[in-house]
Amino acid sequence: MVIVIKPKTAQEDIEKIKRKMESLGCEVYETIGENRQILGLVGDTSKIDPDLIKANRYVEKVMHVQEPYKKVNRLFHPEDSVINIGNSSIGGEKLAIIAGPCSVENEEQIVTIAEQVKASGATFLRGGAFKPRTSPYSFQGLREEGLELLKIAREKTGLPIVTELMTTDYIDRFVEDVDVIQIGARNMQNFDLLKAVGKTDKPILLKRGMSATIEELLMAAEYIMSEGNENVILCERGVRTFEKYTRNTLDLSAIPVIKKLSHLPVIVDPSHAGGLWWLVEPLAKAAITVGADGLMIEVHNDPSNAKCDGQQSITPERFDSLTKTLKKIATIENKKL
Repeated sequence: MVIVIKPKTAQEDIEKIKRKMESLGCEVYETIGENRQILGLVGDTSKIDPDLIKANRYVEKVMHVQEPYKKVNRLFHPEDSVINIGNSSIGGEKLAIIAGPCSVENEEQIVTIAEQVKASGATFLRGGAFKPRTSPYSFQGLREEGLELLKIAREKTGLPIVTELMTTDYIDRFVEDVDVIQIGARNMQNFDLLKAVGKTDKPILLKRGMSATIEELLMAAEYIMSEGNENVILCERGVRTFEKYTRNTLDLSAIPVIKKLSHLPVIVDPSHAGGLWWLVEPLAKAAITVGADGLMIEVHNDPSNAKCDGQQSITPERFDSLTKTLKKIATIENKKL
């Protein structure tokens, strides 16, 4: 249930409404926008009479939330959320560009790529330290050493780092060392992991599962937010369909749909979606056109010898060319890059 407060209502009168709702067994979440103040109620609202709430002279209207997700719902938070990470952000007018290799291989590689993508306009550095792979015989990442190398690259470039957490065993280390914790597609419904990161205050980048519906993605975000962490970024990275030519099928329609249903920022990963380097540019441009808040792009200085996903990585030179094109599209879409 959502209670919309009338403009210019004194905070002490709002507090009285909040206390009343809490006495009825509900958790109350307050959202203050430019024009409106909203109280979102979570819990068993079936016994609350909306007419009694409407009778309060400070209440403009009362709305029932039909969807199973509450805190993720735009009704709870009509204005777009902006997640601030250091001097950077995801959401709002500025496009976030997260770039870097699929996996960290050595210090020279990650530092060189970090410097190159920053020079081209990237605002975040991505790199896998712990790698979930389909085959147990594939490269699994440098693990703790990879995290240390990412920290070196951050120190030299100033770029916040984004990397994937696969298990709660390393959550304390990630909270200490990482700027944005990524929950990968394979772990989108790892509910224990979602609840664990929900107890932190770190920004969480949540990727859509390979066969997950939009509602399942939003419910996964709800798991995180229900534990108190509201710094969630959603990522569309393609879903599994009958088509085998591409690695996945990029669901571009998901971006405007999520924007309609939720206030959370949503970015697109064109690298995992297409699975082919020459598809990254057209998919990235399309993503910005349909309203994405940013992109996550795999960049490698020697894709043919990459230890992971070289076929979908673009070179720093191609990345530089792409960002120049994206700046023009961003201007048309009233965004900044």
